Amino acid sequence: MTTIQDKPPLPEAEARRSRVEAIYARLSGEDTSERACTDIPPEECTNLPHNFVLNVLNGAASKLAEQVASAKLVLPWLLGALGAPPVFVGLLLPLRQTGSLLPQLAVAGRIRRYPVRKWFWVVAAMVQVVMLLAMVAAAVLLPPSAAGLVIVIALLVFSVCRGVGSVAFQDVTGKTIPKGRRGKLLAVRGMLGGLLTIGVGLAIRAAFSDTVKTHPALVLLFGGAVLWLIAGLAFAGMKESPGAVAGGRDAYREVRAGLQFVRRESWFRRFLAVRAALLSVELAAPFYVLYIKQLLPGQSKTLGIIVIAAGLAAALSSPFWGRFADLSSRKVLVLSGIMAVLTGAGALAIGFLPPAWRSPYLAAAIFMLLGFAEAGVLLGRKTYLIDRADPERRATFVAFANSSIGLVALAFGALGFVAGLIGLPWLIGILMFLGLAGAALSSMLPEA
Repeated sequence: MTTIQDKPPLPEAEARRSRVEAIYARLSGEDTSERACTDIPPEECTNLPHNFVLNVLNGAASKLAEQVASAKLVLPWLLGALGAPPVFVGLLLPLRQTGSLLPQLAVAGRIRRYPVRKWFWVVAAMVQVVMLLAMVAAAVLLPPSAAGLVIVIALLVFSVCRGVGSVAFQDVTGKTIPKGRRGKLLAVRGMLGGLLTIGVGLAIRAAFSDTVKTHPALVLLFGGAVLWLIAGLAFAGMKESPGAVAGGRDAYREVRAGLQFVRRESWFRRFLAVRAALLSVELAAPFYVLYIKQLLPGQSKTLGIIVIAAGLAAALSSPFWGRFADLSSRKVLVLSGIMAVLTGAGALAIGFLPPAWRSPYLAAAIFMLLGFAEAGVLLGRKTYLIDRADPERRATFVAFANSSIGLVALAFGALGFVAGLIGLPWLIGILMFLGLAGAALSSMLPEA
């Protein structure tokens, strides 16, 4: 008679694999015994649970790190607390977007020359760790103007590395995660990052409840460095099979190839127009922060409540958008644009309320809706391009799209001057119009 004690124990490797399979099944909702992959190599399908779990860990750490070292919130507050000139605060978001998007054409061809591309993401993450530590050192050791200059330069280098990682991430994800699971992957990454961000929001709220000090931001930046280190180690642990290296080009040839895509691929032209219009959703948060701050003067705890709302939005929206994106990433973009319009309408409506009726919790509802819209734009556009572009040309499609939008982001940098000329309510009206245009253009895209 065979008993449980008579059975030989599972080898450690098999036990570990079994645990990974169980975690993968819980995260993806997939029956691992019936797994099938149609657009990635068989060996990548075998490694799918391992890669999926590590990709989620990478996403949870990096998404939280982005909030902890946020150029929308933490860095402006740190520069203000240091007494750095306001010009440095105004440069943060334009440099972050342009630095992360514009240089991607220069690296896409180089990435293509390497059969294993995950190391581009890993090295970029390590440089980002160094840049965050440099910001901490500058804030502690340098006078305000010099610290502001170093922080802005470090953010620019940080953003360029973020752009390199973006090209590598989408290419590696396309190689290791099959269609039908990519939206779910991005959703789980966003959901976990959002849940963790709620804790960050509570910490920021506590920090802002006291007299303004620089040290809470320094702790957050140091924590961001640790999180980027964890994210890099997780990505390094992924199993990526060597891919094709044909077609690697320098930046000039990448530009020519991208322009040929624009001329020949009508769907790509429409996609670029959609991204340009919906960039207004991705860059809207600072203007809403300024507007809400005007409506709720002296509410020192509003900022922490807003961050908590953003974290809740990421946690709640990601599962919804992930399932939706695997069905139709085009419709995700349409609905996200409509949500952006509703966000603007809600914010303007608060302005018409009597001051006594205005509340930080009404502001939190606005940022919840904005968070849903922004998460939908980010997840929808990533899933659409990964699914629509063929594997051999995916890196060039991603890099050309991102570099083109980097130029548009420079133009959006002028919105701060526009707000000063016409006022924040009119600027929010412009953002609403762009969101509506993005929704209309998205409806014209073919399904991925």
